[in-house]
Amino acid sequence: MNPVNYNSKIFKTVKNTENGEVNQETIFHYYQEEDTVWAEYSGGGVVKGHLVAVVDGDGCLDMRYHHINENKEIMTGICKSIPEFMDDGRLRIFEEWEWTCKDRSKGYSVIEEIKHNNN
Repeated sequence: MNPVNYNSKIFKTVKNTENGEVNQETIFHYYQEEDTVWAEYSGGGVVKGHLVAVVDGDGCLDMRYHHINENKEIMTGICKSIPEFMDDGRLRIFEEWEWTCKDRSKGYSVIEEIKHNNN
């Protein structure tokens, strides 16, 4: 059984490399059914984005994402994500990603769960 449940969790970006387009204003809404994870995200430099992923037994995500940025460009990429539980029980996710469009550069980001009142 997967130790991580992403369903109904909300995350924000806390760190990203310069070639990334998400920032601290970007909010991710995650959902999960069995080993399928998906999310919608927007804010910061992103007008609208989606991701889909398969989660493994350790809670790691094999992900594909796409979004429309503020310049009305459609951006696409792949990402491998590794979760960890912080001391307060929230999730932190370490992401290694690569654009599959434009310059195909690689980057690294960290997102953290935002606690919301209906938990």
